[in-house]
Amino acid sequence: MTALTGAPPATPGPGPVPDVPRPPRHGGLASLVPAVATVALLLGWAVLPALFTGHDPLLGDTSRALHPPGTQSWFGTDQLGRDLYARVVHGSSLTLRATFLAVGVGLAGGGLLGLVSGFVGGRLDGVVMRCVDVVQAIPGLLLSMALIAVLGFGTVNVALAVGLGFVAVFARVTRAEVLRVSTSTYVEAAHAGGVRRSSGLVRHVLPNSAAPVLALAAVQFGQAVLAVSALSFLGFGAAPPAPEWGSLVAEGRDYLVTAWWLTTLPGLVVVATVLATHRISQALDPEARRRT
Repeated sequence: MTALTGAPPATPGPGPVPDVPRPPRHGGLASLVPAVATVALLLGWAVLPALFTGHDPLLGDTSRALHPPGTQSWFGTDQLGRDLYARVVHGSSLTLRATFLAVGVGLAGGGLLGLVSGFVGGRLDGVVMRCVDVVQAIPGLLLSMALIAVLGFGTVNVALAVGLGFVAVFARVTRAEVLRVSTSTYVEAAHAGGVRRSSGLVRHVLPNSAAPVLALAAVQFGQAVLAVSALSFLGFGAAPPAPEWGSLVAEGRDYLVTAWWLTTLPGLVVVATVLATHRISQALDPEARRRT
């Protein structure tokens, strides 16, 4: 009939558009809230440890040596009868203070180097980046140990050594962000409108370069916890009997078979800290969320 009447054949209408599944939003609030709560708890341990435990971290009872975790001692006791939970809580102060100092040194030193290098450019940029390449070619733990050999033992020196090892990482990321933002259209338009380069740096470049650098600081915070704990484990941190997370793990390595909690529970606290700060760093960097 269509051939006789000359009417065009009917074409089927567009069917329903299938729903395209959206990529997951990297865990969303379901993973961010526990991460923030974990970091808040750790900060509470470091600032007000007496609110979280009533035990003395240095006072032991040999009659209760190597008791497993229970209601009286949540993390058990060590070989001298000291409450392990109290030692972990009080040890967070030294470990986290060293971590904040390390990240602060890396952020301040590396941020300044990267800012000057990316803003000035030219030969200065080349010299700074070649020095950064040399530093990044050295393993971080080895570089920290070499710096400790010069600075000496102690928690502050450990923090400085770790922070100086972070300078190269912050310098490279800051330089890359400064170069990216400096070549943006709105920055070039501001310069064409008569805004001085120094004013443009403060008003446009720095604010729009901050998010990736802050996200890196959160990532490096977790790395600093690992580095500070590793150096404390090796005996470069505070002298005994002062509790640090790394030294607590080191003290329990001789009792792995009979008292697993001496190394496992402080180690889990370190792992939880690293995972929580890593999740927060992903929330601070929107570009990282879009890439994932």
